Amino acid sequence: MNKTKLNDFNEIITGRRSIRNYDPTVKISKEEMTEILTEATLAPSSLNMQPWRFVVIDSAEGKEKLAPLAKFNQKQVETSAAVIAVFADMNNIENAEEIYSKAVELGYMPAEVKETQLPTIKGLFETVDREQLKDINLIDAGLVSMQLMLVARAHGYDTNPIGDYEKEETSKAFGMDVNRYVPVMLISIGKAAEEGYKSVRLPIDTIAEWK
Repeated sequence: MNKTKLNDFNEIITGRRSIRNYDPTVKISKEEMTEILTEATLAPSSLNMQPWRFVVIDSAEGKEKLAPLAKFNQKQVETSAAVIAVFADMNNIENAEEIYSKAVELGYMPAEVKETQLPTIKGLFETVDREQLKDINLIDAGLVSMQLMLVARAHGYDTNPIGDYEKEETSKAFGMDVNRYVPVMLISIGKAAEEGYKSVRLPIDTIAEWK
């Protein structure tokens, strides 16, 4: 298990790079990957429905299966410790009872609030169409993906978000129900073998307005 933890938030965000070539000898244990995912899932989500789902692809067999489906990202697949496929669960409302009941059990929420909110939430999910729900879930999945990359940095690892891959074929290859689980992105994770490039950001005067 990697024992190096970075606690300097400024260094975490300013030092993040999109890494395409990793040290192939570095592996991440299931224990530490579980810790990374646990910390990533502290990200916010709409109504706390936590629609994100992950497939951690770290075996030789899994990478061999993924490689032809991410043909423009071969180096990341080959050299990273793992590639995490992020999905959005379109049926996440099924977990509402468990989430809200646990919140009551832990004292985070009064029971009467749960009893009031759950029917409202379920009613809301019944009124939104699939495209609206997909939009909501993709925003939440984006939040957890960014948090995952920052958490990885805190653990001493590097990442690269990948959007250019065969999404539906990847879902099928790894046994994900294509009607239920919407593919969001792949995130390669590992120890950088070379320094990533710095990149330019637009000035705030260009992208923000005060009213």
